[in-house]
Amino acid sequence: MMKVHNTLTRKLEEFRPIEDGKVGLYTCGPTVYDYAHIGNYRAYVFEDILRRTLKYFGYEVTQVMNLTDVDDKTIRGAREAGLPLNDFTAKFKAAFFEDLETLGIERAEHYPAATDHVPEMIEIIRKLIDKGVGYQSDDGSVYFSIDKFKEYGKLARINRDGMQSGARVDQDEYDKDNAADFALWKAWTEEDGDVVWDSPWGRGRPGWHIECSAMSMKYLGETFDIHTGGIDNMFPHHEDEIAQSEAATGKKFVNYWMHNAHLVVEGQKMSKSLGNFFTLREILDKGYSGREIRYVLASAHYRQTVNFTFAALDAARSALARIDDFSDRLSRSSRKGSEGPVPGWVERAEKRFSEAVGTDLGISEALAALFDMISEGNRALDSDECGGDLSAALALMDRMDSVLGFLGAEASEEDSDVRQLVELREKARKEKNWAESDRLRDEIDSAGWTVRDTPDGPVLKKK
Repeated sequence: MMKVHNTLTRKLEEFRPIEDGKVGLYTCGPTVYDYAHIGNYRAYVFEDILRRTLKYFGYEVTQVMNLTDVDDKTIRGAREAGLPLNDFTAKFKAAFFEDLETLGIERAEHYPAATDHVPEMIEIIRKLIDKGVGYQSDDGSVYFSIDKFKEYGKLARINRDGMQSGARVDQDEYDKDNAADFALWKAWTEEDGDVVWDSPWGRGRPGWHIECSAMSMKYLGETFDIHTGGIDNMFPHHEDEIAQSEAATGKKFVNYWMHNAHLVVEGQKMSKSLGNFFTLREILDKGYSGREIRYVLASAHYRQTVNFTFAALDAARSALARIDDFSDRLSRSSRKGSEGPVPGWVERAEKRFSEAVGTDLGISEALAALFDMISEGNRALDSDECGGDLSAALALMDRMDSVLGFLGAEASEEDSDVRQLVELREKARKEKNWAESDRLRDEIDSAGWTVRDTPDGPVLKKK
């Protein structure tokens, strides 16, 4: 049984899906007005680990991740670039999927774009107006009356006493101190240019919050299991989603809400003015790999702030090298043949790992189980007393990686010329020509590879 921390109740709860063995999961995706930054990917890696953990425990997952391609930011960006909205956002949609591949993030089942679901949004707004919760202003925009939804504020724990009845807010993003009636439909203005749709209330475009309600309910139903996002989305975005969805359907919108904490860079809030604002691509350009970045983003519990540093990336590189060395050693040793029961150090690691990830994605405890297994396994191999079938250890590494997504070394094609250098070096070593052996090692190193001598032969790795 998995347990998750439900933001709605602020409690750790046993996870019980609506339908046995199946999970409906909605994860807030990117607003495609720019390249996503590493703070965004902290959320997407958390959501990927949640998806993988659910599958690890045997659930069939249907994940929906939206693409926000119409809102204040995308319209402003398209106008400044002098491009039609779809042409402007297409570039950043493509970059997003490339970045998912780089970070080893599994693909969701559905990636609905907001611009493809405007009719569904109009239908929800129509229901809200019919129920007296939505109303049209003099300028043609449609607003949600938070006074008409008595549970407004239950997710973000807002004190309703301070709300100003009838106050309105047009911006997509605002804070709890400015809680007010929010826009469901925005009447067209000159700033919108050619971004416009027809509706029963006149020409205009949807508000940001109605987009996720429409897309999540279309693919997952009026009530579904889990909704995730960054803590900054709790208010107003998720609060408004709950209000408009439950007011429209009369049903509970989501059973479990899960939010990840912020990411900071070198201990400071990420900011372009501080020079510590990085996209994923900028980190890659500094020589780090997607696997190393994923390790750093995944290695802190999702409800704890991640301090993203270049020292942490260097430490990730060392940790991954240790994992790779152990995997290589297991592979070579298991090929020699080993029989017997599952080693005790493997059984202990599996139990600890499963309990850790099954308790609100306890990543720190899960990694401790992994590295303790590596330490115990290396000691057992050093003493030639592995304690049983080593293939069980390799199988457990694969199961762990089905959750973590960074244990498998990144594929690299061996250069045939480098492989030939390794063979020449082996020949020189057998002939005890140590000077030639050292020269060939340096040449291999200059080509971007390292060679490590083991009892089973040389192991070649890309640097």
